[in-house]
Amino acid sequence: MTYQPPKHILEVMQKIDFEEALEPDDPRFVPTEQARGAERTQKLLASKLGLSLSDGVFFPNAQKHILFFGHTGSGKTTELKRYQRTLAGPERFYVVEVDITNELDRNNLQYSDVLMAMARRLIQRLQDDCVPIDLGASKALEDWFSERVRTEDRSDEFSAAIQTGAKAKTGLPFLGELFASFTTAFRSNATYKESMRMVVRNTFTQFAEAFNRFLGAAEQVLEARGRGRRVLFVIDGTDKLRSEDTRRFFVEDAEQLLAIQALVVYVAPLALKYEGRLTHKLDADLVLPMIKLAEADDQRCDDGWNALREIILRRADRGLFANAADIERIIEFSGGHPRDLLRLLKLACEYAEDNQIDGPAVDNAIKKLASEYRRFLEPGDYATLVAIDQDRTYAGNDERTRRLLYNLAVLEYNDGSWRRSHPVIRLLEGYILATQPAPGPRS
Repeated sequence: MTYQPPKHILEVMQKIDFEEALEPDDPRFVPTEQARGAERTQKLLASKLGLSLSDGVFFPNAQKHILFFGHTGSGKTTELKRYQRTLAGPERFYVVEVDITNELDRNNLQYSDVLMAMARRLIQRLQDDCVPIDLGASKALEDWFSERVRTEDRSDEFSAAIQTGAKAKTGLPFLGELFASFTTAFRSNATYKESMRMVVRNTFTQFAEAFNRFLGAAEQVLEARGRGRRVLFVIDGTDKLRSEDTRRFFVEDAEQLLAIQALVVYVAPLALKYEGRLTHKLDADLVLPMIKLAEADDQRCDDGWNALREIILRRADRGLFANAADIERIIEFSGGHPRDLLRLLKLACEYAEDNQIDGPAVDNAIKKLASEYRRFLEPGDYATLVAIDQDRTYAGNDERTRRLLYNLAVLEYNDGSWRRSHPVIRLLEGYILATQPAPGPRS
C-alpha cells in the first residue's frame, strides 16, 4: 500500500518522535545532501576508513577513530544509517551499530561502559549471523572475565549470570551471556557500575589485548565467509552526553578508546570540535552541515526549502494547512534544523483548531519555541548573537560561543564556514534591544 501522510492533527502529533532516526527505506525519509551542501560527506567518511566509493579500492588502516560532528537533532543518525548501507558489503565493512541511548545510561557514561557494549553488540551480531568463531579466539576474553571480573564481583546479578552462562561452557553463547549481564547491570545498578568500572580500569591492558585478539579473529572469519573485510563500529548517542561526560569520554579517556585496534565512528556534539582539547589521534574534522535556507550572501537556497517542505508533507497531509504560507513560516523559523522543524510542526498542531493549521497556530508555535530558547540565554548572550549575525566572518571560539552552539542558539552552515543565530531568537526582546545602538553621552 502506498504511504499516505496523516490526515488528522492528532495522528500527526502522535507520530512525531524527536529521537527517532529513519531508515533509508522509510517513506518519510527525505534526501538532504544537496540541501546541506554535503554531497561529499559520505565520500569523505569512506575515504577516511580506507574505501574509495568511486572504484571500490579498499586500503583500511589498522585502526581509525572518527568523530562525526553535527548539531544535536540535525539528522546525524539518520544520515549514518544511509551511509552504513553504502559502506556494508562483502568487499567492504561488517557494520556493528551501538546505540548508547538504548544500551547504556547516557547521563552517566564512561569509556568502560561503551567498550563493554561494543563487545556485546559484536558478539550478538556474530551469533545472529551464525558466524562461527574458533574457541581459541574467545578464550582470552573468557579468561579476562574469569580471572578479573568474576573474582572481583560480589553482586548477585553477575553471579547468577555466570551460573547461567556456564551451562554453555565456552564460546560465543557464553561470552554473549557475560557481556549482556555486564552492560545490563551498568545501566541499572549504580553501585555495581562503579565497582566494575574500577575492575576495567585496573585490568584495562588485559581487556584491550583480549578484545583486539577476538576482533582480529572475527575479521578473518568474516572475510573468509564473504561477510565483510573489516568490522566497522558506529557508536551513536555520544553526542547527547552531558558536557562534563563529553569531555571525559572524548578527551580524558581518549587513549583508552584508541587502545582498541578497530575502525570506529562516534557521533559527537559540534561544540566539542571547537574546544581545542581533542587528541590529534582522533580524526576530528568530519561535520554534517545544517540544512541551508540561504547562502552566506543571503541568497535563497531552494534545495533547503524544498527538502524541509517535503519533510513536513511526509508527516502531515497538505490538506491540514490553511495555506502554503503557513508551511513556509514553519520552515523559515526552523533555521534549517530538522528537529526544530518537527517541534514547530507539533506545536502548531497543539494550537490548531478544527483540524486545521492556520496562521495564528503557526505564530503561537513560533512564539512558544522562542520562549523555550529564552530560558537558557544569559543577558550577555544577545550581544554575541547580534555580532554573529552582523559579521558572517565571525569566528569566535570562546566559552560563550561554544555554549550557544551546544544549545542551538547558533547554527552553523557549510561545514562551519558561516553561522547565524536561530531565527526564533531574533524575535526576543533581548535580541532586538542588542541590535540598537547604545545611547550616547548626555550633553
